[in-house]
Amino acid sequence: MDTSILISLAVPVFFLMIGIELVYGYASGKNNYRLNDSVAAISLGLISRIPPMLNLGVQGIVWTSIATNYNLQLLPNDSWVTWLVAFVVYDVCYYWMHRMSHEIKVLWASHVVHHQGEEFNLSTALRQTSSGWLWKWIFYTPVFFIGVPGEVFFTVAAINLLYQFWVHTEHIGKLGMLEYIFVTPSNHRVHHAQNPEYIDANYGGVFILWDRFFGTFIEERDELKPTYGTVKPLRSWNPLWSNIEIYDQMIRDSFHTKGIKNKIKVWFSSTRWRPDDVMEKFPHFSNDMDSFVKYDPKCESVIKSFSLIQFITNSIISTALIFTVSDQSYLITCAVAVMLVFSTTLVNLILENKKWAVNLEIIRSIFVVTAYLSFNIQPSILTIDLFFYQALMSIFYLLMFLPINNRLSIIK
Repeated sequence: MDTSILISLAVPVFFLMIGIELVYGYASGKNNYRLNDSVAAISLGLISRIPPMLNLGVQGIVWTSIATNYNLQLLPNDSWVTWLVAFVVYDVCYYWMHRMSHEIKVLWASHVVHHQGEEFNLSTALRQTSSGWLWKWIFYTPVFFIGVPGEVFFTVAAINLLYQFWVHTEHIGKLGMLEYIFVTPSNHRVHHAQNPEYIDANYGGVFILWDRFFGTFIEERDELKPTYGTVKPLRSWNPLWSNIEIYDQMIRDSFHTKGIKNKIKVWFSSTRWRPDDVMEKFPHFSNDMDSFVKYDPKCESVIKSFSLIQFITNSIISTALIFTVSDQSYLITCAVAVMLVFSTTLVNLILENKKWAVNLEIIRSIFVVTAYLSFNIQPSILTIDLFFYQALMSIFYLLMFLPINNRLSIIK
């Protein structure tokens, strides 16, 4: 079974666990969920499912070629040994992929998405990149060289990713002897911290053993609470900007810096390095850890309620798209994916209190309703039907509730 399908089947469990953590946080007085942060995180997760759905990338072709032509056949096809070796080797490959994603800028441009959130809870686990398909596959080619069957690879990959979900929590302390062997909430909190004492550590997926072997392990300290997020803050909920921020910086730097060497080095250097000339021309500023303030733009309750409804609807549409993708043409899937990304982006921009985003949402909704009524698509396509009803709800909500809250200026 494909990894994407296994992950999709686990989504209801993810949301259940998020709900349990949210309730526990409120009950214990330790809630660390914010609507805007969580909606942004889960929105990024929803969008990240689109590239695999559209079969973007060459990983399938490369992996199939290796398995067919360069398979060293070191493992039996039907043995528990193959599963065990595959699980361990995959985790080693994951460690190096993850570590290099923090050390090489072009890889960090993709991975940074997962670290931009300034809260640390189970919704953070769903904060995933949409450009990982460009590079990640390279690190897993050894699995196919040694003879791991495709179905085994995709299963252990899914198990590895599912394991990583539960370690994104602040509510579980240290777990004794398990801390020496496995990735736990404690040592993964260190990984997500931007504190100078914690930065760039604990890259394992399931086993923390590789960090201990290769010298990248740092233990969480009782007296030093992790501060989450990236050293250079994103300060936006926009999922598109979240995915392209570092790519944009690299393109700009490579265009403006002098010398061919620097233009190339910009892409493959350490994440901390930038050419001196562009550093002077386009400086960026890191967080002051002594006066760090989380990004938290305020907006009225009517806007929060609207964004939450839209977010839930987009989540339903995303799930429907995953399970109906084989029932429609590739062109329809692409069109629905574009609409989903656009709608999801507007939800997050509205949570940033961008008044023009509300205007654009009204225009989007009117366009969807008009197009739906103008083109009678037969047979009916579930995702398009859902977009139609979402658009009707959006128009009704914004036109009915915004004037009541004295926000007529938004729709003028």
